Formats: sequence, C-alpha cells, structure tokens
Amino acid sequence: MEICLEELAQRLAVPLLGDGRVMVSRVAQLSKADACSLTFLGDSKYRSQLADTRAAAVILTQADADASRVPVLVSDNPYLTFARAAGILYPQPARPSGIHPSAVVDSTAQVHPSAWIGPTSVLEAQTVVAARVFVGPGCILGEGVTVGEDSRLVARVTLCAGTQVGRRALLHPGAVIGREGFGFARDGERWVRIPQVGRAVLGDDVEIGANTCVDRGAVEDTLIGNGVKLDNHIQIGHNVVVGDNTAMAANTGISGSTRIGRNCTISGAVGMAGHLEIGDDVHFTGMAMVTRSFTEPGSYSSGIPAMPTAEWRRNVARFRHLDELTRRVKQLEVAVETMNEAKGQGES
Repeated sequence: MEICLEELAQRLAVPLLGDGRVMVSRVAQLSKADACSLTFLGDSKYRSQLADTRAAAVILTQADADASRVPVLVSDNPYLTFARAAGILYPQPARPSGIHPSAVVDSTAQVHPSAWIGPTSVLEAQTVVAARVFVGPGCILGEGVTVGEDSRLVARVTLCAGTQVGRRALLHPGAVIGREGFGFARDGERWVRIPQVGRAVLGDDVEIGANTCVDRGAVEDTLIGNGVKLDNHIQIGHNVVVGDNTAMAANTGISGSTRIGRNCTISGAVGMAGHLEIGDDVHFTGMAMVTRSFTEPGSYSSGIPAMPTAEWRRNVARFRHLDELTRRVKQLEVAVETMNEAKGQGES
C-alpha cells in the first residue's frame, strides 16, 4: 500500500524529520532503494551509504540523523521500527471464511463461522477451530485438536490428536505437531514402543517453521510457551518445555525432557541432550553441542570453527595424542615439584 510519511510516523509513534507529504509504497535495502522506498540503517558500518541512497525516507537513530539527505523516521531501534513499517506497507490479505467443498469435516467438529477450512483439509472428531482461524490446503487436524483465535495454518500442517494451539499462532507448511515421541524400551535385542499419552500444547503468538516437528509428551505434555519462535527443520522431543519468547534457528534438535527457560536464543544446528535444565536468558551460538545444564544467563559456545583443510588434518592427528600428552605433562609437573623440594632441602 502507499502511505505518506506523516501518517506512517503517527502509526509508528516515532518522530519525523523532513517532508511528511512524501509517499512510500515499499521497503528496500539502503543501497537499492528508490524514490518510493522506505529503508533503514541498522549497522553503523553502512553509514556511508546514506550519502548516496535514493530512498524516499530512511529509519535512523538520532545519532545518525544528520547524515541523511532524505526524510528521517527517528527510532531508538531502527530494525524493529522497520519491521513494523513493513507490516503496514504489506498488510495481510483479508482471510476468507467458510469450508471448501473438498474439505472433510467430521460432524462433531466445531468450526467458527468466521474461520476458513481450505481445500482437501481434514478435521477429525471433536476438533475445535476458533474465530478467524485460517486452515490452508491439505492440513490435517486430528481428533480433539483445538486451534485458538486468529491462528494460521499455511498449508499441509498436521496437528495430531489432542494437540492444542493458542491464539495468533503461525504454522508454516509441513509442520507436524503432536506426533508420538521417540520412546522405546529394550526387550533383549528388540525395541518395544512406549505409548505416548501426553499432548503437544502451543501457547499464544507461537510461530513454527516449515517441516519442524514438535513431539507429544510421553506422560506429561510437551509445552511451547507464549511468543516462542521456531525456525525450519527443528526437532523438539517429547516432554520438552520451552519458555516464553525463546527463539531457535534452523536444524536445532532438542532431546526429550529438557526444560528451556524464557527469552533464550538457540542458534542454528545446536544439538541439546535430554533431561537438561536451561535457565532464562541463556544464549547458545551456532552448532553448540549442549550436554549439560546451564542455569546462569549468558552466552555459551562449543564446536570448532572452520579452518584450512591441511591445518584441520594436522590438528586431528594431534587430537589423537591429547591423552598421552596430558599424562606426560602431569609426569613433568610431578618431576619439577620433586626437584624443587629436593633443591629446597639442599639449601636448608
């Protein structure tokens, strides 16, 4: 949509420096913006691009405002303001309501008149779909599933029996919520499946990425807190608890019965063992291998950064001798200590 800067600044509740009559209709990168574009400066290393930008307006901090030759929306957090401005310029299309003729809806399912059930979707017995919910094409809602108001299942989302989804959730294509967890008991050389009788429960404002899986609990529920954001290709094991407003990047795996606190960030490809306790405001960098609990806030890392192949091969060869090297160092420490004791006795 097209909007003048004066109205946009009012809706964003930020100060405007410059001509409020200027119109913007899209967002763009600072270096590629044109006369209809709104852009932002989020990193001071790109400040030099302000002199050449052709944007209609730019979102800046007060400290950078004097470097702009175009109108400025002043913000303490330009990236956040840019995100909100993009939401105004690119509003979600109006959601339809009703049930597509090709959808299969059990007679005991409850679908609010303002909700939409898309083509070839299936709603099994006792499902409840609240007001303004969008169920896209090819979704499956198992027996006893509930979906809260204003939630959106984009396409091919599977909610297994008993799953609960809160309000304003966004589930991307291929997400599977509430499948049976990976639980087996050993019987000699055979594995015997342990029935998974818990549920998967998602809070309000949760986002689940494409092809991400959240297992149902074995006995108690798997709980995903309010405001949690899960990227694509994430595996959440049974009985995991994820605290409010925690975010995880792609390819992360959380093993069963681990509890993760509030406001945590877990970067890409993190692997987390089971039955761990992760406190609030804990942050793991990419590819961290988490094998113990971390209850104190802070940033934690593991893994080995990439390096030239020849150097890596030399280091791998040395890794094999670390245990031997440790023993030799301990022997040398004992020898030095013995020599110092003998020297001290001789001087006395």
